[in-house]
Amino acid sequence: MTWVLSAFADEAGGSTDEQIAALQRAGFSHIDPRMVDGHNICDLPLDLAEQVKAKYDAAGVAVGMYGSPIGKIDIADDFEIDLKKLEHLGKLKDIFGAGGVRMFSYFNKQNAPKDEWRKITLDRLKRLSDLAGKLGLVLFHENESHIFGDHSDDVLAIAELRDGVTFKLIYDFANYIRTGEEGLETWAKMKDKTDCFHFKDQRKNGQHVPMGDGETGSTQIVKEAVAMGWSGPCTLEPHLSFSDAVLSTGVSGSGDLSLKEMPQAETFQLAAESARKLLMEAGAAVE
Repeated sequence: MTWVLSAFADEAGGSTDEQIAALQRAGFSHIDPRMVDGHNICDLPLDLAEQVKAKYDAAGVAVGMYGSPIGKIDIADDFEIDLKKLEHLGKLKDIFGAGGVRMFSYFNKQNAPKDEWRKITLDRLKRLSDLAGKLGLVLFHENESHIFGDHSDDVLAIAELRDGVTFKLIYDFANYIRTGEEGLETWAKMKDKTDCFHFKDQRKNGQHVPMGDGETGSTQIVKEAVAMGWSGPCTLEPHLSFSDAVLSTGVSGSGDLSLKEMPQAETFQLAAESARKLLMEAGAAVE
């Protein structure tokens, strides 16, 4: 059962050339494009996408899924914003060939009642899922701070939409413990509903660290997943240093303070080595 390693390589550099160089150095053959030559993936011009695809092909790099910000707006914001982003990714699918879309489940900055937040969110996610099916795309929901799908019990509500075809779930180690939950407790709830991992580890003080060095239970969780026969996509999202791409996401916490003098390309390499080591020690078959 294969674990397919990809990465948000914009944490190593802003340009396509820098990102490809970082992936090749780390031994990765997949990328999850998020910020590409100064463009968010949902705004990437199609002509530039063609040029980026040619560079990926020449380097032997394939797109895993798109690191979109879909769902990272407020429930009071115009939903058409996200529908248009998804439609653009449908056009990019024709260029890059990949159909996976990382996405989120909406802020509630005006503190609407929880039932209203839930209803609006689930309605929007269902509409996005329906559109994804028409476009040949697959949504991957990431648990994230302050969105509806923040705490594990709310992600379980979202999991009712999980069909394995147009809607799947990401397990992000660091994002769960930022809610105050324990990693192993969230894993117990989500292990049968996890379709993708985000490799981002963290301590409870908010400091991001290499995989296996945090307080998320990542080492034990990965071992359990391997023992279960889990397989699927895994995205390296280091956050060991905060690149412009990371800062643009409204990131919480801090990078690894012990590495603050290290260039971003080097912290990315360290993160890649740590993730691969954790996987190999757990007995995972890594692609």
